[in-house]
Parts: sequence; C-alpha cells; structure tokens
Amino acid sequence: MKHYEKLNEYLSNLAVLNANLHNLHWNVVGNQFVQIHEYTEKLYDDVFEKFDAVAEILKMKGEKPLTKLSEYLENASIKELDGDRFSCREVLEIIEGYLDDMRKLATEIRNEADEEGDFEVVMEFEEHVAGYSKELWFVRSMLA
Repeated sequence: MKHYEKLNEYLSNLAVLNANLHNLHWNVVGNQFVQIHEYTEKLYDDVFEKFDAVAEILKMKGEKPLTKLSEYLENASIKELDGDRFSCREVLEIIEGYLDDMRKLATEIRNEADEEGDFEVVMEFEEHVAGYSKELWFVRSMLA
C-alpha cells in the first residue's frame, strides 16, 4: 500500500516536530512568553500522541515504523530547527508553517488510504486533519 511510505514520512515529521516544539518552548522570549510557552507544551503533547498512534497503525498493518533518530531526520520533510532564541511572533509563524505542512501531508495520507479502503487510517487521519485545521485557526488568530 502506497500510503505506508508516507506514514513513515509523517512519523518522521512528528519526531522532528516534537524536538522543534521543545526548542521553541524552551527558547521563546517576549511579553507573551507564558502563553506561548504553555501553548507549545500543549502542541508537543499532542504531537507525541499522534506519533504513538501512527507507529501503532503501522504495526497493526504489519509494517515497520521507523525508530531511529537518523531515520527520522533522513525521512522527514520538516527539518531540524536552528536557533535558541525566538520572539513570540516568530514562534507562531514557525508553528503556522509546521501545522500547514502537517495538515497537507495528513490530508494526502487520508485520501490515499480512502482510495485503498484502509478505513483505520482514514479514521485516524481525519482527526489529524481536523486538529491541524483548528490549531491553524488559533495560531492565525493570535498572529492577526
């Protein structure tokens, strides 16, 4: 099934995104520090739940989820974040890009799974797409 390769890309993105969100969480500065610090924590907790769910779907389907950091870095379309000091606005702009990228990939996976009749993946990824859409609304509202 084609979408399993994309599932490992998605899994890799979640691993890199988790590290990047921690970087933003620890290194945000500015007058909205507390709000952004708490928001990024909420996001990385959600990312980890998605990470575990995607790995479990791969296992249920008899596929092998990637497990090494080197594999994640090699297969992720999201790259490691450089820097160790980010303004509140910069954090939100970075997060907006991540959420948009993840929503697009999650939508592709959902649609391919639907074409192949893989209803477990469809169901899981419909929740992912909806979640990213909601978070994008939050971030864009904060940036307005």
